[in-house]
Amino acid sequence: MTSPSQRPIDFGDFGAIARIILSGFDKHYRIFRAMSAAAKDRFERADWAAVQRARIERIDMYDQRVREAVAALAERHPEAMSESIWPGVKQAYIALLVNHQQPELAETFYNSVACRVLSRTYYNNRHIFWRAAVSTEHIESLQKTYRSYYPAREGLRVMMRSMVTDLGLAKDWEDLDRDIAAVIHAMSSFIPRPVAVHPDVQVQALSSLFYRNQAAYLVGRVINGSERTPFALPIRQNGRGELYLDALLLHRAELGALFSLARAYFMVDMEVPSAFVHFLKTIFPDKPTAELYIALGLQKQGKTLFYRDMVEHLKHSSDRFVAAPGVPGMVMVVFTLPSFPYVFKVIRDRFEAPKDVDRSTVEAQYRYVKLHDRVGRMADTLEFRDVALPLARFSAAMLRELEDKAPRMLERTSDQLVIKHLYVERRLTPLDLHLAHAKDEAQVRQDLREYGNCIRELAYAAIFPGDMLLKNFGVTRYGRVVFYDYDEISELSAVHFRHMPSPTTDEEEYAKEPWFYVGPFDVFPEELPTFLFPHARWRQIFEEEHPDLFSVDFWLETQRRVAAGEQIPFFPYPTARRFPHTHE
Repeated sequence: MTSPSQRPIDFGDFGAIARIILSGFDKHYRIFRAMSAAAKDRFERADWAAVQRARIERIDMYDQRVREAVAALAERHPEAMSESIWPGVKQAYIALLVNHQQPELAETFYNSVACRVLSRTYYNNRHIFWRAAVSTEHIESLQKTYRSYYPAREGLRVMMRSMVTDLGLAKDWEDLDRDIAAVIHAMSSFIPRPVAVHPDVQVQALSSLFYRNQAAYLVGRVINGSERTPFALPIRQNGRGELYLDALLLHRAELGALFSLARAYFMVDMEVPSAFVHFLKTIFPDKPTAELYIALGLQKQGKTLFYRDMVEHLKHSSDRFVAAPGVPGMVMVVFTLPSFPYVFKVIRDRFEAPKDVDRSTVEAQYRYVKLHDRVGRMADTLEFRDVALPLARFSAAMLRELEDKAPRMLERTSDQLVIKHLYVERRLTPLDLHLAHAKDEAQVRQDLREYGNCIRELAYAAIFPGDMLLKNFGVTRYGRVVFYDYDEISELSAVHFRHMPSPTTDEEEYAKEPWFYVGPFDVFPEELPTFLFPHARWRQIFEEEHPDLFSVDFWLETQRRVAAGEQIPFFPYPTARRFPHTHE
C-alpha cells in the first residue's frame, strides 16, 4: 500500500498548499491589525493594564499562526514534507499575491512555514523568498496612508486644528487652542527666520496614530519646496481623562530615540504596512528598513530584512568577524563585523564562576525582556536559529574562541559556520569605554547622568538589573545609556533591599567576608558605589547627579509604588521639550 507521502504528487496540490499558507497569514494579519486598531479604544479608556496585555499577546501571535499552518499541511497534505514540490508551491503562492495588500509580510510567513516543514533544507534558497517577488510600490488601499494639509491656504492654526480633530479621538481636549499656540511657538523657535514659504507648502500626517504605553503620537512631515521636516506630536491625558499635546518633536535625534528598538513596539492601524514604512523612510533615511518594520510590531519581517541586509553586506565587504569591544562576558561569546553595526551573541556551553545560571535561565531572561516594556533602556534582540555564516570571514582568534567556549552551538560545513542559536543586537559603545575616552568632565557627567537615569527608569518599570557594572551598559549614537546584560535581571518585587548592619566587634569590623547572613536576593544599595566606579571622581559625580539611588529608601519606595499598580510615566524625549502646561 502506498503511504500518503509516497503517493504520486498531483500538481494541483501546489495551489492547495499555497492557499493553506496564505490563509494562515491572512488570519494572522487580520488579528494583528484588529489588535493594533483597538489601541485607540484602549488609549481613550486609559486602560493601561490592557495596553500592556495587548503588547505581550501580540508578540506571540505570529508563531501561533505558523504552527497552525504547519499542522494543517501535515494533516491535509503530508506530501508537503517532500522537498521536491516546494518550487511549484512557491510559484503558486506568488500567483496568489497579485493585488495582495501585505505581500512582503505574506512572503515572510511562507518562509516561516517552509522552514518549519523542511527543517534544514531552507538553506536551498529556491524553496523560499530570498528576494521579494512582489513589489510593494503603489498598493491600492481603502485606507489613506497620510492626509495632506495646506497652511498657506487654510492658515496655520486652522490647519492644525483640522489635523488634530481628523484623528477622531473620542475624548475632550483640555485646551486645544492653548496646545496649538504652544506647537506654533515651538516650531518658530526651531526653524530659523526668515522662512521662505513656498506656495505648495504642505503638512502630511500619517492617518493612524502611533500608540505606545500611555501616549499616542501623531507622526508626519512638513514639505516646503525641497525641504522636508519630520515631526511627532505626543498626545497624553490628564487626570480627568482630557487630552493635551505634550510636546513637539522636531530634532532627528529625538525622533530617532522615539523609534528606538530599546522601547516597546508601536501599535498602528495599517492596511498597507509597506506604505507606512516608505513614509517613515523619508523621516529616517539612515535607519534600516528592517528596524522600521520592527518598530511597527512586525518583528518577523524585520528579521527577514535584517538577514537579507547582512548577507548582502557580507557579499560586498571583506573584513572579518572579531570579538566585540569591551570586557568579555562570562555568559556570552560576543562578536561583531566592524563594518556592520551589530553584535552577535552566543550563549557559552559553560559559565565561569561566579555565574550561577544555566542556558535555559539565560534564554528565559532574554524572552522576559522581549515581552517586557523596555522603556528605552534595554536593547532589543533578534533571535535566530541555524544561521550559516561564511567560515572564511571569521578571524582565527574569533573562531578559536567560539569553538572553545560554545562548541555545542556550532556546526561546520565545507565553507560555512552554522550557529545553532544566536542573538543579534545593535552595536553600542560599552559605557566603561565611553567614559574612559570622554573628551572632558562634561561628557563624563552626561554619561553618568544617563547611567543613573537608566537604572532609575528600569526600577520604575519593575526591573532590577542585577549586575550593574558599567561594562553591562552601552551608549547609543544619540547618547542614551541602555542596559544589555540580562542574565541576572529580576523582578523588582523579588529583591530584598537592606541597610548594611553595623559591626559590633573588632572581628566583625575587619572581617574579610560578611559576618551576617546574605540571601540570594539581598541588595545593599549603600555598598553599590564601592564596586561600580573604578575612579573616585566618577563616584562623586554620580552621587551628585543621583544621590537617592544609593539609598534603601528609594528602592523600597519604588517597590511600594510598583506594587500599588502606579503607572509611572515614561517620556521618550527630553523633559525640557515638554510644553510649559504639561502634567506630571
